[in-house]
Amino acid sequence: MHIRKTVFAGVVAALYASMTIAIAPAAYGPIQFRFAEVLCILPFFFPTTALGLFVGCLIANLLSPYGLLDIVAGSSATLVAGLITMRLGRINKDSVLIKAIACFPPVIFNALIIGAVIAWSTTSGGDEFRLALALYSVQVGLGQFAVLYVIGLPLMVFFPKTRLFVFLSEQYGW
Repeated sequence: MHIRKTVFAGVVAALYASMTIAIAPAAYGPIQFRFAEVLCILPFFFPTTALGLFVGCLIANLLSPYGLLDIVAGSSATLVAGLITMRLGRINKDSVLIKAIACFPPVIFNALIIGAVIAWSTTSGGDEFRLALALYSVQVGLGQFAVLYVIGLPLMVFFPKTRLFVFLSEQYGW
């Protein structure tokens, strides 16, 4: 069973990386729309996918124009958000309110951390950094919000009713 869960996490990593790289450069920068972020709902249902999202984000961020800082900080933001989303899934997998709350960690962590990465990489510090941080955090946050709440939340509600979900749950023992 452990090998199956590891493989499943690897598939999620490959999906995340390929979905992000496929739409580059739209997936990088202050105004970004990473459709792959919709996969951030998976740890709510399948805990081991949090690690898969981290690895997929790390691979995708190897192409980031913001370099090592984005590789480390951006991937870490995805990991922390995935772990929190996973913990929220343990509360009540059927509650729409909990599902809506579970969409929030990827939005807030990416908005703040990626906003900071971009501001740090594009400014000389001081007031310029603070203004850029506010602007970039809002821009990244809006993109995340669109993906997680417009696409992700409805998927969280309807995905458990699908044959694919039932199949995955049976195969991986969740």
